[in-house]
Amino acid sequence: MRPGISKGVVMASSLTNEYEPAYEWKAVLLLSFGFGLVGLDRWIIAPLAPSIMHDLGISLPRLNVLIAILGTTWGFAAVAMGSLSDRIGRRKVMLPALLVFSLASGLSGLAGGFTSLLLIRGLMGVSEGAFCPVSFAATAEASKPSRIGFNQGLQQSMFALFGLGFGPILAAWLLSFTSWRGVFAIVGLPGIILTILLWMVIREPAKGTQRLAAKAPAASTREVLKVRNIRLAMVGLLCAMCGIFVLSANTPIYLAEYLKLAPMEVGLVTSAIGFGGFVGLWMLPALSDIFGRRAMAVLGFAGGAAFVYLFITLGAEPTYLFAALFGATAFSFGVLSLLTGPVAAESAPAGMLSTASGLIIGVGEIFGGGLALLLAGYIIGTYGIQSMLYLALGGLVLGAVLMVGLKETAPRARHKDSRLHEKAIAHD
Repeated sequence: MRPGISKGVVMASSLTNEYEPAYEWKAVLLLSFGFGLVGLDRWIIAPLAPSIMHDLGISLPRLNVLIAILGTTWGFAAVAMGSLSDRIGRRKVMLPALLVFSLASGLSGLAGGFTSLLLIRGLMGVSEGAFCPVSFAATAEASKPSRIGFNQGLQQSMFALFGLGFGPILAAWLLSFTSWRGVFAIVGLPGIILTILLWMVIREPAKGTQRLAAKAPAASTREVLKVRNIRLAMVGLLCAMCGIFVLSANTPIYLAEYLKLAPMEVGLVTSAIGFGGFVGLWMLPALSDIFGRRAMAVLGFAGGAAFVYLFITLGAEPTYLFAALFGATAFSFGVLSLLTGPVAAESAPAGMLSTASGLIIGVGEIFGGGLALLLAGYIIGTYGIQSMLYLALGGLVLGAVLMVGLKETAPRARHKDSRLHEKAIAHD
């Protein structure tokens, strides 16, 4: 075993020995569409917020609670259900989860007040949190090893494209002929259809590849936490989500109230979050297949921090603001998919792929998607809306420092390092 690479990395690096091109592309495309629906169902509430607040009498602070509750329940479910799927199989967790969050989206339109909507959003978080790590594991197991970063990047990029890019546009169009209740019902329908398609296509891992955790050590969580990359990725995702969620939740208010942009300009600049996230979620993991996971992780955090700093320095200049926000979210969203996708897949001990992904996602969601928003709200209330940008900046800077300690897991980069090591030994 080459020094510096953990036992978990070596075991997980061969998780797709039985590779089938036809199955790969069917599985990856369907799972990518599924994660796009996760993003749409999660974030469609943002463009519907004015109508919901008016009809149900919900205040802005309570609306933030509705956003935070989904992230919190998502995080706990990701930890629990990721481990469960390693034990009982992908299909038994993933398919019911997809069906439940699609139905919960439709049921959101029946909410009669804050409490009922809060309960529905909490249920949606549980089901989406269950779907997330299991679908990442299924994508990794369907992929050719040299394409894991590309495929998982494609899958996760759909979250930003559907939820933060196309979501506001779709909501505005649907609101032209139906109410916010009708919008929830409509966006829930594709998930029901997709559940049937995934039931027809997705297989369990082959017996000779990624074994279920029933055949792995019983103390699966403790085994996963022994891997250095997993621990770093957990804290790193918290840092990334601190930047991503603080920006996503508060940028429209910052643009409208602090920079005094017109509503159309606010919409244009804010759309950079969705489209920048789409590019970063796909491209950074894909590039990491070539240049290595560690280098791209450091670059992602550092690049995100640089563009957030640029965003802070800009005045009311929509074009430049769009470019800076696009760059900030492209880099920071890219780190999100890199850590929960290929780094988790290649670092996990054998049979614990979904457990590893679930732990990373869980910590990031609970603290980055939940508590970081509460901290941002306190900072905004105490120091003003513009101060939240420094919280996002600090999280990304800390992440860049942490990623220097990440151990390389990309097959191509490891092979290159191994050849250089062998040449050095031969030269000596």
